[in-house]
Amino acid sequence: MTDTTAGAARPAAQATVFPIILAVSLCHMLNDVLQSLISAIYPMLKEDHALDFWQIGLLTFTFQVTASLLQPAVGLYTDKRPMPQSLPVGMALSMAGLFLLAFAGSYALLLVGAGLIGIGSAIFHPEASRVARMASGGRYGLAQSLFQVGGNFGSAIGPLLAAFIVVPRGQSSVAWFAVIALAGMLILNRVGAWYARASAASAGRGGGPLTVALPRGRIVTALVVLALLVFSKNIYTASISSYYTFFLIEKFGVSVQYSQVMLFLFLGAMALGTVLGGPIGDRFGSRTVIWFSILGVLPFTLLLPYADLFWSGVLSFVIGVVMASAFPAIVVFAQELVPGRVGMIAGIFFGFAFGMGGIAAAVLGVLADINGIEWVYAVCSFLPAIGLLTILLPSRKELRQAR
Repeated sequence: MTDTTAGAARPAAQATVFPIILAVSLCHMLNDVLQSLISAIYPMLKEDHALDFWQIGLLTFTFQVTASLLQPAVGLYTDKRPMPQSLPVGMALSMAGLFLLAFAGSYALLLVGAGLIGIGSAIFHPEASRVARMASGGRYGLAQSLFQVGGNFGSAIGPLLAAFIVVPRGQSSVAWFAVIALAGMLILNRVGAWYARASAASAGRGGGPLTVALPRGRIVTALVVLALLVFSKNIYTASISSYYTFFLIEKFGVSVQYSQVMLFLFLGAMALGTVLGGPIGDRFGSRTVIWFSILGVLPFTLLLPYADLFWSGVLSFVIGVVMASAFPAIVVFAQELVPGRVGMIAGIFFGFAFGMGGIAAAVLGVLADINGIEWVYAVCSFLPAIGLLTILLPSRKELRQAR
C-alpha cells in the first residue's frame, strides 16, 4: 500500500521546467562549495593567524548561526513578500565573505567573512527551494531531489578544491573562488527573472494555496516527528562524514588515502540516494519513502560497527543511498502539511538539518575522546530506530479526507 501526500495538490497541465530546476541545483552546488571552504581552510587559518581551538569553534558557530537560524525567518518573510532578485543578492554576500576570508588581516574580519557566507546561504536555500517547487509541474519529490543533490556534490568537492588550490597557494587564493560566486550570480539573475514571471502568472490565475483541514495539533505533531527524523538522520550522517576516516584508520589500520576513498564512497552514495528519493516519493508517496529510508536502514547501521573492511564499504554505500532518500520526502511532506509556507518550511528543515549536523559533529567528537570512536559508532547505529515515529504521520486516507 502506498501513501501520497502531493497528489491532491498538483497543478493540472503544468510541465516540469527542467532548465530552471537544473539551474538552481547547479547554484546549490556552487553555494555549498563556497560554504564548505570555511572548514576546509581551518588548519591554514589556525597556523597563519595563530588561532586557538576556541577561536576556530567561534568561526564555525558564527557561520552556522547565520546560515541555520536565519533560514526560517527568510523563508517566512518571502512567503509573504516574494523577492525574486534575492537569489543573486545572497550569492553576492557569499562572494563578499570570500574576499574577507582571503584578505583578512585580523580575526574579527574572519568572523565577518564567515558570517556573510552564512547569511548568503540563509537567503539562498529557502528561495531556491521555492523556485524548484514552482518549476516542478507537480513532481515535487523529483524537483527537491535534483535541487538537493547539487548541495551534496558541492559539499563533497569543496574540500578537494581547497586541498588542491588553497592549501598549496595560501589564504589569498580563496579569492579565486569568487569566479564561482560570480557565475552563480549570473545564473540566479536569469532564474530570478523566470521566478518573477511565474509568480505573476500564478497570481493572475488566482486561487490561493490549497489547505489541509487537519487539526492544528495533528499538523504540529507531524512536523515535530519530521524534525526528529531529520535529527536522527543528520546525527548519523555527521558521525560518518566527520569521523568515518578515523574509525577506519583506528579499527583496520588503513592509510589516510584509503580512508578518504571510503568516505567518498559514502558521499557518492548519499548523492545517489538523494536523486532516487524524490522520484520514488512521487511514485509511491513520501510517507512510504520515509518508512523505508529511516527505519529500513536500521539493520545495516547495526551491522556496520562489527563488519570487516570489505563489508564496511558495502554497508556504508547501502546506508548512504537508503538514508539520503529520506530528506526530499521529508521536505515535500512538510510543505504539503503547511501549504503556502514553502519558504518557511524549507528554511526550517534546511536550517535544522545544517545546524544539527554541526552540533552533532561537536558532541560526537567529545564522546569519541571520552569513550573511543568505535563506541560512538555502536551507539549511533541505533539512531534510525527513531523511524518508528513515522507511524504518527498522517496516512494517505487521512490526508485525502482532510483535503
